Amino acid sequence: MNHLSPSAIIADTKSGLVVFFVALPLCLGIALASGAPLLSGLLAGIVGGILVGLFSGSHTSVSGPAAGLSAVVAAQILSLGSFSAFLMALILAGMIQIGLGVAKGGLISEFFPTSVIKGLLAAIGVIIILKQIPHLIGHDSDPEGEMSFIQPDFETTFSELIRMFGDFQLGAAMVGLTSIALLVLWDNWKPLKTSLFPAPVAVVLFGIGAGLWFKQLGEPWLIKPSHLVQVPVANDLRELFGLFPRPDFSQWTNPALYTAAITLAIVASLETLLNLKAVDRLDPQQRTSPPSQELLAQGIGNVASGLVGGLPITSVIIRGSVNVNAGGRTKLATIIHGTLLLVSVPLIPTWLNTIPLSALAAILLMTGIKLASPSLVRQMWSEGRYQFIPFAVTVTAIVFTDLLIGIVIGLAVAIGFILNSNMRRPVRRFVEKHLGADVVHIELANQVSFLNRATLSKVLNEVPRHGHILLDARNTDYIDPDILGMIRDFKEQTAPAHGVEVSLVGFRNEYNFEDQIQYVDYSTHELQDSITPGQVLQILTDGHKRARTGRRLTRDFSRQVRATANAQHPLAVTLSCIDSRTPVELIFDLGMGDIFSIRVAGNIISRKVLASAEYGCAVAGARLIVVIGHTKCGAVSAAVNLLGATQTAAEATGCQHLDSIVNEIQRSVEVMTCPTTSEALSRERASIVDAIAKQNVLRVVQQIRRQSQTLDNLARERRIAIVGAMYDVATGDIEFLVEDRLDEVVLPKIG
Repeated sequence: MNHLSPSAIIADTKSGLVVFFVALPLCLGIALASGAPLLSGLLAGIVGGILVGLFSGSHTSVSGPAAGLSAVVAAQILSLGSFSAFLMALILAGMIQIGLGVAKGGLISEFFPTSVIKGLLAAIGVIIILKQIPHLIGHDSDPEGEMSFIQPDFETTFSELIRMFGDFQLGAAMVGLTSIALLVLWDNWKPLKTSLFPAPVAVVLFGIGAGLWFKQLGEPWLIKPSHLVQVPVANDLRELFGLFPRPDFSQWTNPALYTAAITLAIVASLETLLNLKAVDRLDPQQRTSPPSQELLAQGIGNVASGLVGGLPITSVIIRGSVNVNAGGRTKLATIIHGTLLLVSVPLIPTWLNTIPLSALAAILLMTGIKLASPSLVRQMWSEGRYQFIPFAVTVTAIVFTDLLIGIVIGLAVAIGFILNSNMRRPVRRFVEKHLGADVVHIELANQVSFLNRATLSKVLNEVPRHGHILLDARNTDYIDPDILGMIRDFKEQTAPAHGVEVSLVGFRNEYNFEDQIQYVDYSTHELQDSITPGQVLQILTDGHKRARTGRRLTRDFSRQVRATANAQHPLAVTLSCIDSRTPVELIFDLGMGDIFSIRVAGNIISRKVLASAEYGCAVAGARLIVVIGHTKCGAVSAAVNLLGATQTAAEATGCQHLDSIVNEIQRSVEVMTCPTTSEALSRERASIVDAIAKQNVLRVVQQIRRQSQTLDNLARERRIAIVGAMYDVATGDIEFLVEDRLDEVVLPKIG
């Protein structure tokens, strides 16, 4: 809040005012539902707004008494025997929360499943809609803020909806329905939408005015006191302070006090962290609130609330969502809302008691509609059953029980799905085709627990005899000791008995496993002697498929350096362009020592290029020469641009030796069968450049054999093959231009 702009201050002031109007009846209603003094709810709202707002790191969350805690509070008051004893438990619970915050206990929020968070948002939206509809027409004597399916009057959420048709208060209904229309108009008519005056405040003022007018009209327009805000009214400040509940410090020796405190601390912390994550999802700026700092702030707030006689405080999703929808930008909004509660309750309680609940119900109803949006349901459905079922169960459970029970059920189902998924797929198994042999690559999951033992054991036992296996723990954060023992037994006993070579990579030092690669991941003399040109081309084809699909082979760079230090046995010679987008080793997923790579602009030949290729094949033993051109080639473009020009390439570009490359490429134009070059270039320059690049590759392949008797003889003897290829820099696809007859059939294009 150190750098608040004027626009942010205006937005937060408007939002704080709206949240104040909504929070006022919620504070009173939650106190009533909890069996606590009405003033305790207001005190909790004041402390949650001002004190927690000051210490919190959240920009949009609003704290206060929580509906989800009302059943817990009522049970603990009954267990401890008095509200004064309960306040002592609340002070102790706040101290526990402070300890959790200091110990960074908020990190637990990172483990909350997204499906449950989104289910919580949708469920709150549904409950708000169902609970506010009766209030909208003047029915339902249950207090605002009551969120449970089974209500204190033993009605249910749905039975109350049915009963409201027999209890229609004309005045309250008129205020409620008109307020809905006013909010919709305000949101869709530009002059009102862009005005500085917030629609919810206009609704409240309209409700007060209509209520006073209906009071003059009398029945049936009169709005009954039960459907108005009911702030306790004191004659003076002394009487008001006399209403404050006080903690009973003599209860320190009561063992039940500590049980109640631990219960309150755990439940309040869990609800705070869940609501905090949910409100962060509503934030238009998608800012992340520090959870441990929030626990610390909530702990300070609960200690203070207990001392002054207030209810337990948590982050409250209803107020947070109202704050976001009203345009709140920083925590100044929640501080303003708390300040308004502090000032208005003792100064203007009579005026506050003229606000119809139906007007406030209209504001909440519109908030609920935004929370329970059909688009959210469609999104969760599209993400599959592992996301949708926990989401749907969370929504259903919260609606048909209460907030806390519903969240517990939703978390249990989500965790069940996670465990089921982890048990079924604790590993990812695929086969890597290395130069030396096929390797079964087993990639361990992020968390590998004892529940995964059976599945992992099955995968290990399926490795073929005399095969190679790579256990990859690079993406794993935790491996159960039981699993580590099983892996060690397999490596030291089972694998040697079956002739299986076991390689390890990525295991932490504390697991007492060293990274070890047993298979051959580089070209050897034996492999070079036994392989055919067609097989080499297939290796390149397979490597490109891996590169395109992100399934590159797992290699040990240091081991390759050591293994190739004294000798090299490359399988192929590649002649490619120097273009930065065509790194041959990456395109074909090759390792160190696998190829000789010759790179020159335009992939042209010269005596030095031919000498390098001859050495690679005749001396070093490579089985294949691949000439690789590519689309959008700068060298080819330069050659095309200078066709028919009076300037040389050196004169046009200032590059002294560029003519030697451009002149060589321009020879490919002479053999092309295409329309008049100038006409073609003016119509389809890019496609003509690519066509010339391809023709250049084919011509270079032919020139290699014509200009090098050594390579031509090797090709005639089928000891090597010479092929061309075109690489598409836009798609990553490659097309092989095969003229020689090879040993195996090769796909003409892969990608």
